[in-house]
Amino acid sequence: MSDVRFAAKTPLVQIHLPDDRTLEGPRGVTVGELLRPIADALPAPLVGAVINGELFELTKPVTMEARVQPVTMADADGARIYRRSLTFILEVAFSDLFPGASLYIDHSLSSGGYYCSVQGRGPLTVGELQRIEAEMRRLVGLDLPFGGRETPVADAIAQFESRGFDDKTLLLRRRRKPTITLYRIGQHVDYHHGFMVPSTGYLQWFGLVALNGGFALRFPRRHAPTTVAPMVDNPQLVGAFRQYGNWMERLGIQNVGALDEAILAGRSREIILVSEALHEQHIAAIARQIADRSAGARLVLISGPSSSGKTTFSRRLAVQLLSQGLSPFALELDHYFLGHDRTPKDASGQFDFETIHALDLAQLGDHLGRLLSGAEVQLPRFNFQAGRQEPGDTVRLQPGQLIILEGIHGLNPQLISAELAAQSFKVYASALTQLNLDRHNRISTTDTRLIRRIVRDARERGYSATQTIARWESVRRGEKRHIFPHQENADAMFNSALAYELSVLRPLAEPLLRQVEHGTPEWIEARRLLSFIEWFLPVEADAVPDNSILREFVGGSNLQNFKVWGAWTQPKESGRLAPNMLPNPEAPPAPGRPDSR
Repeated sequence: MSDVRFAAKTPLVQIHLPDDRTLEGPRGVTVGELLRPIADALPAPLVGAVINGELFELTKPVTMEARVQPVTMADADGARIYRRSLTFILEVAFSDLFPGASLYIDHSLSSGGYYCSVQGRGPLTVGELQRIEAEMRRLVGLDLPFGGRETPVADAIAQFESRGFDDKTLLLRRRRKPTITLYRIGQHVDYHHGFMVPSTGYLQWFGLVALNGGFALRFPRRHAPTTVAPMVDNPQLVGAFRQYGNWMERLGIQNVGALDEAILAGRSREIILVSEALHEQHIAAIARQIADRSAGARLVLISGPSSSGKTTFSRRLAVQLLSQGLSPFALELDHYFLGHDRTPKDASGQFDFETIHALDLAQLGDHLGRLLSGAEVQLPRFNFQAGRQEPGDTVRLQPGQLIILEGIHGLNPQLISAELAAQSFKVYASALTQLNLDRHNRISTTDTRLIRRIVRDARERGYSATQTIARWESVRRGEKRHIFPHQENADAMFNSALAYELSVLRPLAEPLLRQVEHGTPEWIEARRLLSFIEWFLPVEADAVPDNSILREFVGGSNLQNFKVWGAWTQPKESGRLAPNMLPNPEAPPAPGRPDSR
């Protein structure tokens, strides 16, 4: 017989760590207290915990035996917890020192920080920023608790209305759940979308610096979680965000609450048409820049992170170039991979297709030079199944014809020689969202791209949301290493974000995210994304124009089989002439092909 019997509840509770060790403490104590014996041995400061597969704050009481995984500032969820908490003490310090002004957390900075702006007064001086930082450090020294409390939505709305926070009021009016968690530091109460650290004493690493009429809230990046790196100036990136902010002002939509109100008022089609017109206006402006330099810029290099809409942007740019009297030829960078016998390997011994040294740079440079000089060139075709190059089509450009070359290494100075670089025009494309939930809750550009990719991967490749989320961290590592460091090398930046896109993506992404199984590592991320997109009222995809960047993800693009007539090739197989065709954005990647779209 099994030895099973009723027993009295013990006063102790156990948690089991990922390394099979067990910690024991008083039942009902917080998970932060239970993890304290190992906190100093963790690779980064402890800021949260996963309990039985679900993310919690460190203040969560543990009342029964559980599996617990520490969450640190080196983890994606931990970094978000730290940064979100940091914005709250910035908000508190700012409102205490400048009660008549308003603080806005606008967008992220690539070197680790948020760009912040101020309304209701002029730009902050260096001395005023120093006062704010000193007040923040005083709050950190006091180690004040972040008091999270479930509050009826109606009470929260009344509270924000009385303080003139119209953006927060509009947002909460659409909330379907009856309560919302509000956080408190002293007398300051606000809504922050996500978890917080237990107290201000956790927030040791930050800095403030003046930047482009606003200022940057600096914080550590995940790879160095206790170091605030030196500030890197990104004038083009900041300019692209600012341009998008101006677009939102034209639409009268500066936060998600305002977008939802506009949708309810029947303005969806207007928002879509104006957003698309602003995109077309920007693409046309880039085409004019290229045309103005056409004598000296015959090579157009396009780069950007995954799901930034590079393929559709390239095609719409080609259309605009044609309207300027220029004929672009699309050259596929993927065909210049080295054979697998020469491909570099990463630290784990796997082929590293994301490094620039996986390309045959000498061959690429030779072919580009000869093509631009009018010579006939036999292009390579990479056989991804066999892992080697094979002979491809023979090509000769017509006089004055441009080359469009798209790829993750497009802005890397190592890609082409200085002589070719002098003939190039470089474009960086990404979804640089600045439509935030409210003045203190920003929307991550990375989240927008991930939701785009989840929808596209399901439609084109049959991937589940679980599979896409599982690959995302690897994709992000490649972007940080190979794309973001070179974005300021661009001659032009194209922001592919659309004000309305998450309203269109929501009904497509929601069922995919709900299929992610509880207990998997991807479930935590799926749940976070679901709670985020719930703020957006849905809009049917039927209203999206056929040439929209968004069609690259939801399907139905009329640019799918777009052909540029004018560059003629001689296919190796048939020996007959055929027009050059830009790559098909609907085509799934071949086996073994790096998937960075």
